[in-house]
Amino acid sequence: YLVAAGVGHIVISDDDVVEITNLQRQIIYNTDEINQKKVQVAKNRLQKINPNIQISIFDQKLEGELLSQEVSLADIVIDGTDNYKSRFEINKQCVMSKTALVSAATIRFEGQLTVFNVTDNSPCYSCLYQDTMDESQTCAENGVLSAVPGVFGSLQAVEAIKFLAEVGNVLDGELLIVDNLMNEFRKIKLKKELGP
Repeated sequence: YLVAAGVGHIVISDDDVVEITNLQRQIIYNTDEINQKKVQVAKNRLQKINPNIQISIFDQKLEGELLSQEVSLADIVIDGTDNYKSRFEINKQCVMSKTALVSAATIRFEGQLTVFNVTDNSPCYSCLYQDTMDESQTCAENGVLSAVPGVFGSLQAVEAIKFLAEVGNVLDGELLIVDNLMNEFRKIKLKKELGP
């Protein structure tokens, strides 16, 4: 959706290859692309949608100085990772560089979404979660209905486009929680934690 909307430069990082288990929820890939590098397949597919944008890819995890550099260059970061360690590190770099962060997480039939670091008074990921979170609460361990990540990926794109276009209200200081099984949507307020 970002590519179709004409976002001019998109950077994608992933060190993984396409696996059969990805296909039920990562619909950019197909069975002909199993064992191929995810970033290259994604770039090829996305440039067919819009050849007029720039897509940079990193066939590796962005960590350390490289993560810091790429986050500081970005207008906005969209976190699609599936583990707390990566989320906390991405958040840390976004806070340090004052870069907005669109964060979503899904499990089973549920998901949540917010936008961090929009202003100096915005909460960040560490305001919502402690860095001692239980890593067993993952999609791999608990499963996720295939359409749920698609719903939240679309919502992340909407928040990013609103932020970039400076229209509407982004989910700054609010966490959207959706239970797709029960069709329940609710928002809770988030506050910035000032530390110990």
